[in-house]
Amino acid sequence: MNSSAGRDFRVVAVQPQWHAQDFTSAGRFRAWMRSQLELARPHIAGDRPTLVVLTELNGLPLVLRGAGWATRLGTFRRAATALFVVRLPRTLPLLLRERVSPIRALQLADADTNAELYLRTCQALAREYGVYLCCGSAPLPRYYRQGRRVRRVPGVLTNQTVILAPDGHLIGATNKVHLTPDEQTGGVDLTPGDLNDMHVYPTPVGDLGVAISLDAFREDVLGHLGAQGCTVLLQPDANGAPWTSLEGLPPDPAQLRDQPLAWLDSSWKATTGGRVRYAVNPMVVGNLLDMTFDGQSAITGAAHEGQPQSYALTGPRGGFLALMPWVETGPPEQLRETGRQLAAGSGHPHENLYRTGVLSADLHLPPSRVTPPTPTAHEEALAALLNGEGEWPRPTRSGRPAAWLALLGLIASLTWARRRRDGDRGRACAPGQRPR
Repeated sequence: MNSSAGRDFRVVAVQPQWHAQDFTSAGRFRAWMRSQLELARPHIAGDRPTLVVLTELNGLPLVLRGAGWATRLGTFRRAATALFVVRLPRTLPLLLRERVSPIRALQLADADTNAELYLRTCQALAREYGVYLCCGSAPLPRYYRQGRRVRRVPGVLTNQTVILAPDGHLIGATNKVHLTPDEQTGGVDLTPGDLNDMHVYPTPVGDLGVAISLDAFREDVLGHLGAQGCTVLLQPDANGAPWTSLEGLPPDPAQLRDQPLAWLDSSWKATTGGRVRYAVNPMVVGNLLDMTFDGQSAITGAAHEGQPQSYALTGPRGGFLALMPWVETGPPEQLRETGRQLAAGSGHPHENLYRTGVLSADLHLPPSRVTPPTPTAHEEALAALLNGEGEWPRPTRSGRPAAWLALLGLIASLTWARRRRDGDRGRACAPGQRPR
């Protein structure tokens, strides 16, 4: 609530576990998203506004929608290759017309219908639970409006967060600027966002700025949001590695350190260093086909706030207003062994037994001094779609001969798979070097 006395509100971070089957149909996806709001329900305040923050890339596996059989192929690479071929009449024209890779063509082929499902689901949940909702993030197109018609910018697919008000209206959208190697051409092949398009949104639950995962580690992003008056930093996250493994990221992948130690350079550092007042960092866990995701969600503030505690493998410190415990405590080697047991493909009885839960904190801020930003063309288009003032784009059908499509598609998918395999062989990765 905005008043001369300031703003009192609650923030909630949800740490869910995902499974590939949650994304094989619209109904299952809605149920999975609803389960997260149900986890949050006991923490939703009745006497003040509540902000619920969900995790990064919780819409990425929607590429599996309508293809439950693909989850039995065991790896994301095999599933994506098979889906590209099976969906050839839609994927190949995109590959040729928009000059994108097979994996981006696969995602763009259903991007509009998946975006509608994703955003409509989030809108309905924000309204039903009466919360401000940071939807997490998903690979979403960039749109622009022409009258009532909304069109997709060709070839563009960003890792994008959308924030909704309790009435379901759009507050803003932010694209991830600093993509990790797994998000670039050798991985799911997303489009990097533009730093100048990152805005801060004044609301009753803080002056919200979004730094998706790796962006929260980058000085240019934190400085840009700080200069606009960000008071609550939202860091949706999907850490694609065992939490207790080592990591190395550009610019110097040879400098290895424990994942939890690295995480202190994001939200915790931003708040304890005075860059922003508060930060909310939810992290998804679970093994998605052959990919491992793990972490500890956190809500952070100033260095003198909170009880002394910290991530696994690091010493206690101030600044944590709320922190999700890891699956166990113990000496470092014991924790690292447990991390290996949890990981995809370990074959251990503990495989995929991660900790889920919800964190919350009651926060206070003075009245906002931030001026609402001018909506981008993309935000105007999204608002029109969500308000029923625009028409969702629909896929066009190709008239190309099916046999010709099949032949070219098979060649393209095999070439793509070979390039990825060769790239993996040439990439010197330390254990746990799956980027954020």
